[in-house]
Amino acid sequence: MEQSRIRLDKFLWSIRIFKTRAAAAEACEKNKVKFNDKPAKASKSVNIGDEYEIKTETRKWVIKVTGLLANRVQFSEAVKYYLDLTPEQTDTYNFQPSAFHTGKRLSKIGRPTKKQKREIDNFNNSSGENFSE
Repeated sequence: MEQSRIRLDKFLWSIRIFKTRAAAAEACEKNKVKFNDKPAKASKSVNIGDEYEIKTETRKWVIKVTGLLANRVQFSEAVKYYLDLTPEQTDTYNFQPSAFHTGKRLSKIGRPTKKQKREIDNFNNSSGENFSE
C-alpha cells in the first residue's frame, strides 16, 4: 500500500527495522536515525531516494528508500522498499541475546541437587557414623 507522504517512524516500522512504531520514534528522539549526517525527527516525510543511517541494538543500517510503504507487511515484501547499503565490516555488533542466560545452573556444577543430597545422607548413614547421637 503506497502513499505520497509517510512519516519516518512509520516507514521504519513498516519495513521491519523496528518492532514497534514507538521504538522507531524513540530511536529518532535519541538521535539514532540520521539523514545527511544530521539527526532525523520522527515526523520527517520520507521520499524515494533518501538515505538513512540507523543504529539499532543489534545492527547499524544504511538504507536507501526505493518505495513508500505505509502499512507493515511480511519481511519478504518489506525488503522491496529499501536497499541495504550497510558496509560489510559494520554489519553486526558484538551482541549476545538474553535468551542464552536462562537462569538455570549448569549440570554437575555448583550446589548439589536434592537427589545428590539424599545420596550423600544415605552414604553417611550407611557408614556407621551417626552425628545425631
